[in-house]
Amino acid sequence: MASPPQTKAIAMNIEKTNSPAEATMPKKPPRNKYAIACALLASMTSVLLGYDIAVMSGAQIYIQKNLHVTDTQIEILAGIINLYSLIGSLAAGRTSDWIGRRYTMVLAAAIFFAGALIMGLAPNYAILMLGRFVTGIGVGYALMIAPVFTTELSPASVRGCLTSFPEVFINFGVLLGYVANFAFSKLPINLNWRLMLLAGAIPPVFLAAGVLAMPESPRWLVMQGRLNEAKRVLSKTSDSTEEAEQRLIDIKHTLGIPDDCTDDESVPMVKRSSGQGVWKELLIRPTPSVRRIVIAALGLQFFQQASGIDSVVLYSPRVFEKAGIKSDNNSLGATVAVGFCKTAFVLVSVFFVDRVGRRRLLLASSAGMIISLLILGSSLRIVDHYPHKKWAGALSITTVLTFASSFAIGYGPLAWVYSSEILPLRLRAQGASMGTAVNRIMSGVVTMSFISLYKAITISGTFYLYAGVATLGAIFIYFFLPETRGRNLEDMEVLFKKLTDKNVVKQDEEVASVSVGNGMEKRESGELDVAAK
Repeated sequence: MASPPQTKAIAMNIEKTNSPAEATMPKKPPRNKYAIACALLASMTSVLLGYDIAVMSGAQIYIQKNLHVTDTQIEILAGIINLYSLIGSLAAGRTSDWIGRRYTMVLAAAIFFAGALIMGLAPNYAILMLGRFVTGIGVGYALMIAPVFTTELSPASVRGCLTSFPEVFINFGVLLGYVANFAFSKLPINLNWRLMLLAGAIPPVFLAAGVLAMPESPRWLVMQGRLNEAKRVLSKTSDSTEEAEQRLIDIKHTLGIPDDCTDDESVPMVKRSSGQGVWKELLIRPTPSVRRIVIAALGLQFFQQASGIDSVVLYSPRVFEKAGIKSDNNSLGATVAVGFCKTAFVLVSVFFVDRVGRRRLLLASSAGMIISLLILGSSLRIVDHYPHKKWAGALSITTVLTFASSFAIGYGPLAWVYSSEILPLRLRAQGASMGTAVNRIMSGVVTMSFISLYKAITISGTFYLYAGVATLGAIFIYFFLPETRGRNLEDMEVLFKKLTDKNVVKQDEEVASVSVGNGMEKRESGELDVAAK
């Protein structure tokens, strides 16, 4: 018989082991450090994109003075990169299906390197535009390939977080561009803007070398029939062996590969997969669920840019000048604050995206952007009419920062996360290219029209217009985008199919109720006729 102290110890041990909290609390798998490292390295390609776009905000001031170009030429130079990037984004889908996601990132880095050299050494405006053209193609490639690669490599538990990394590094690149503007601004006018642009040629060399050390996307490997390689990559990038096996099964089902195909020789039909028939399924004869997915992906990319974020990124020195900061050096210093806010708040988004969900963050982001744009437009209107009211200028600068922060916490990263993950595997590369194309077209329209627009309807009217577009975007998100947090990539088409079927059932019920109502009316009217007779 146990003594009283022993009995007490045994009872305490039983209580510890049978604690309800311990029994019910699921043990979280450890974070896959290899997948995180690969996602980080792949996403660093986006640093080049952010740098090349943002550096022009300060460089344009000195290019205009040094090369004696007009406001219209500067507007075209700053914004045309987004239209040039269409070539890269549309080619990136087919290229990545042909040579793989990894070598497509290396190609993007090489294009960025060439573009930076041409721009930095340009003797005149025409050669500068040529360098902008080359860089634009690199922008298109990087915008499309980094989110797709990261989405395909990541386990479901951290996919939202890891797929946000490209936007994190875009914002880090924007911040570096602003810092380069500020750092080189005091050099002679014929040298400072050239060094700002040439600095963009350094990172691509190191990034290309790093990308070559990464594995290929497991989904692309399966598309090529390289199952053994895909198994090895999935085992390294999944949270468990069971998840790796399930991911492989899901990918095979998506591509129509039988379960009994277990090695490279047994899947000859996918070895030469290069995207044939995809455009037809996306645009000409999509199923109802695919049509809804395409509208969701393209609509989100449209509203991300149509709400005016790139006007703030590219023309913030002009906005700060309107708000009362007259010195070039001070306005460039204020743009560094914009870059810092965007970078800091996109990190907040990365932390919350797999906890709060995509939809809630997007709606919160939209609300913050709308309020910021309305206040920014109103404060700039006060500055225009009452220049002596310094508080209005300070409020304008503050709301530029809150607008950039609101964008970074939701719209910035999640447009890429959401549109990459909802597209079915067989359509993902070309679908992502379409989304990138819409994004770049709208960015080009916004940035190439900003100066002309604020001259036509005033700068406050321009921000009111952006607020109206952001409001439409919030309505679109609320009614059209379902939550995708925690779902496997291969489940997305099923999710959108359920939503489409639900709408069809609802419409059928409405039609049926109308028909029943009409039938009852007819029957009642017949009975009345009989009674009258």
